[in-house]
Amino acid sequence: MYALNTARDLDPLLDDIGDRPLVMLGEASHGTHEYYTWRTAISKRLIAEKGFRFLAVEGDWPDCYRINRYVKGYPDAGSSIHSVLRSFDRWPTWMWANWEVAALADWLREWNAQRPMKERVGFYGLDVYSLWDSMRTLQQYLEGEDPALARAIRGAINCFQPYEDNEHAYARASLSAPNCRDKVLALLQEVRQKAPIHDGDPESAFSAEQNALIAVNAEAYYRSMMSFDNESWNVRDRHMMQTLDRLLRFAGAGSKGIVWEHNTHIGDARATNMRQAGMVNIGQLAREAYGINQVYLAGFGTYQGTVIAGEAWGAPMQEMRLPPAREGSLEEALHRESPQDRYLLFNTEQIREVFSGALPHRAGGVVYDPNRERYGNYVPSRMAERYDAFLYIDRTQALHPIHPREDAGKIPETYPFGF
Repeated sequence: MYALNTARDLDPLLDDIGDRPLVMLGEASHGTHEYYTWRTAISKRLIAEKGFRFLAVEGDWPDCYRINRYVKGYPDAGSSIHSVLRSFDRWPTWMWANWEVAALADWLREWNAQRPMKERVGFYGLDVYSLWDSMRTLQQYLEGEDPALARAIRGAINCFQPYEDNEHAYARASLSAPNCRDKVLALLQEVRQKAPIHDGDPESAFSAEQNALIAVNAEAYYRSMMSFDNESWNVRDRHMMQTLDRLLRFAGAGSKGIVWEHNTHIGDARATNMRQAGMVNIGQLAREAYGINQVYLAGFGTYQGTVIAGEAWGAPMQEMRLPPAREGSLEEALHRESPQDRYLLFNTEQIREVFSGALPHRAGGVVYDPNRERYGNYVPSRMAERYDAFLYIDRTQALHPIHPREDAGKIPETYPFGF
């Protein structure tokens, strides 16, 4: 085990990563300050010392592409990261509209400003949820660049129009009525063949195609909601894997990428009960596609603290108590051993043997109920198979959301600039 106090303590982790071109950094919740700051510390070192070219996160493409434009200094991208993050309006907004991401984005912008455009580090969203934002973003772009091509997207938008406020209604309707799949497939084909490149944004055609691809995969995602299995989860993670593969190809031969997602996405699903449920995730898919020695998976966890979450989907965000981990869990065992923040590397036969059995491993979502700790919020995991490394922070605190009316120039006194 290795102490985890400062960024220099990450040396053994960076050595263990070696020359692997894909590093996935997890989190046990979507609202914990330390997960964001330690992932930032690792990402900065990967970028500065190992030449990583992009960061891809569990966020929507249109929103994250605005961050990408900002960090790369594209024309009209905005002069303040806070104004960019305030445009994030799909729940849960706090996942990316927070002070921790703002600090990282400003560091990336400063880093990129010293480098030619082709060497600048990007910031992208991997998720599939942004059906409407993607289609509207695509339409706005094409109206200015290719009005004839813009007409192709209107047919797709009109097809989805009756279901804009209720994707479940589309799922139900698709069981007995024609769906919109042909419309979005035709749209993707048109955009792939004809998408123009904007003079001020060399990635514009790639982004247009990605928004069209989201329309295709989001349609499949919403249609799969009516199935009695886990296909909607699999559609989502396969889309994220497809997007990651596109980013690696777009960045060019030999490129390296960093992924930030929840542990349930980046920790190999085959080492959990997800496998028995027929579920896959991006960590598993990447290992299968590129080889286990090309992908590095690092999970995160904590014993207790506070977290930002909602009581239900769409509910107001709030700071909640994260109670002590339940008895018999991985986190409780690590706390009993020592309250020291530290990390494990599963790179020897001895440690792999110690962590070969299945242990309950904490997993909190954007919807969270502290009272369910005895019954849920844990995933049985064979840690040495699920991850290459595990970072343990004994006591964590909630991250710091950027509120819509918050003064952009004022930094909360409680915000700790850790890294």
